Amino acid sequence: MSSNDIGDWYRSIPKITKWWFSGSVIIPIAAKLGLLNPMWLFLHYESLIYKFQFWRPLTAVLFYPTGFPYLINLYFLYSYSIRIETGIYDGKPAEYAFMWIFNWLALVIIGLVAEIYLLMDPMVLSVLYVWCQLNKDQIVQFWFGTQFKAMYLPWVLFAFNAIIGSGGLAQLLGIVVGHLYFFLMFKYPQDFGGATWLRVPAILYKWLPNRRGGVSGFGQAPASRRQDGNDNANGGRHAWGRGNQLGD
Repeated sequence: MSSNDIGDWYRSIPKITKWWFSGSVIIPIAAKLGLLNPMWLFLHYESLIYKFQFWRPLTAVLFYPTGFPYLINLYFLYSYSIRIETGIYDGKPAEYAFMWIFNWLALVIIGLVAEIYLLMDPMVLSVLYVWCQLNKDQIVQFWFGTQFKAMYLPWVLFAFNAIIGSGGLAQLLGIVVGHLYFFLMFKYPQDFGGATWLRVPAILYKWLPNRRGGVSGFGQAPASRRQDGNDNANGGRHAWGRGNQLGD
């Protein structure tokens, strides 16, 4: 692969995914090379509050010790962040940035309370969970050729890490935060007729304006059950959306 091919690939990555992926590569590698002190990168309450080290909430979600689990995290980050950014948030970077910020802040609060120092695992799972809910009936492939509906993938990852990994707590927190966003943004206002609690701030639209002419894929917002009768009467059709198989 030539440098031009790498450049073309990198430029093709959607904006928010590019920023997230780049930070998740640069920070761990810089720490590995000794350019950054890892002790300054994890989430730590006293250092944040009393020493005013305000970068820690951000570096805690970008830093991860290099190794095979780190590479797996990068794979899921890249794959599912692209799928959701080119799917329901295609051409709407402000809305995806809002989801990212909401999940990140929720995990930072939980991390400070529960003394969880690294947040990459739950952050990746929170985004993956939202994609899986938007594509819940899509068949995905997992390791060893296993296949199942996307709605089960977060729980498979949780069980996998609970058995052979670090206990699965980080994955469980990612599921909880992802479900909180999905419920407040989609489920509660559409299926239960509740108020819309989450709204994208206007300043995000100013910084990240919508792009016209995007072609959506990899999932759509779930249709409201309360509107099914009217939709059918008007010939409308709603679906949870389609996704690609894991690894496609």
